Amino acid sequence: MNAFQVCLWVFAGVCAGCWLLSVLTREYSWVDRIWSVVPVAYVGIFAGHAGFADARLNLLFALVFLWGARLTFNYGRKGGYAPGGEDYRWAVLRGRMARWQFQLFNLFFITLYQNVILLLITLPAWIALDHQTPLGAADIVLAVAFLACLAGETIADQQQWNFHQWKKRETAAGRTPEPRFAQTGLFRFSRHPNFFFEQAQWWLVFLIGVSAAGAVTWTIAGAVLLTALFIGSTIFTESITLGRYPEYADYQRRVSPIVPWFPRRADRRGSAVGSTSD
Repeated sequence: MNAFQVCLWVFAGVCAGCWLLSVLTREYSWVDRIWSVVPVAYVGIFAGHAGFADARLNLLFALVFLWGARLTFNYGRKGGYAPGGEDYRWAVLRGRMARWQFQLFNLFFITLYQNVILLLITLPAWIALDHQTPLGAADIVLAVAFLACLAGETIADQQQWNFHQWKKRETAAGRTPEPRFAQTGLFRFSRHPNFFFEQAQWWLVFLIGVSAAGAVTWTIAGAVLLTALFIGSTIFTESITLGRYPEYADYQRRVSPIVPWFPRRADRRGSAVGSTSD
C-alpha cells in the first residue's frame, strides 16, 4: 500500500472507533480526544514512507508533532480525557434536537466530517512526498511562522487557563468573579486568539506543500474546511456565551472576533467608536 492508502485505513478505523465509543458511552467528544493525535500519525506515515530521509517531510513531521504535543497537554489539563469530559456544547445541541437528529449529526458531522478535515489538513505532506525537492528558504520562513503561531496559541491558552483558575478561586471564596470572561492579554485584541493561531498553523502547513509542488494544490481544501468549521464553532460558542453573560455583547462590539486587531473604544451608550490602542 502507498502512504495515502495507509492513511485511509487509519481514517476508517478512527471513524469507526469514535462512532462506536460515542454510542456505547453516550459521550460525544471522542473526535476531540483524538484531534491532537491523528494528524501527527498521518504526517508520520508520509514521512515514514520517505524513510524519514526527506528534509521537508521531516520538518513537517516535527512541526505537527509539536502542535500535537501542545494541544494534547492543554486538552488533558482541562479534563478532556477524563470520564465526563465531553465538550459542553454537545449537551446544549442535544437539548435543541430530537434524539434521532442528534444521532445523525453525531455520525455525519462529529464523526465523519471532522475526521475528513483531520485527514485533509495533513495532505500537504502527501504533496511533499510526491515532490521531494530540496528544502528552500521559503520552507524555513514558513516553519518559523508556524512556530510563532504555536507560541501565540500557547500564550492564549495559558492566559485563558489562568483566568479560569482565578475564576474558580473567586467562586470558591464566595465572591462573584468580575469580569466573567477573559478580556486581557491576547483576548484584548481578539475574542478567540487561540482559534486564530490554530487555523494559521494549518494554512502554513498547506503553504509548505505549495513550496514543495511549486504551485497551489487541491490540498487547500483542508485549510478552507478547517476555517469553515471554526467559523461555525465560533458563532455557536458565542451564542452560548452571550446567553450566559449579557455584557459579552459589549465585548463583541469592541474586540475583533478572530484576527487580532486594536480594540475599539465603547462610548457611554455602549456602541463602539473608532479604532484605538488605548
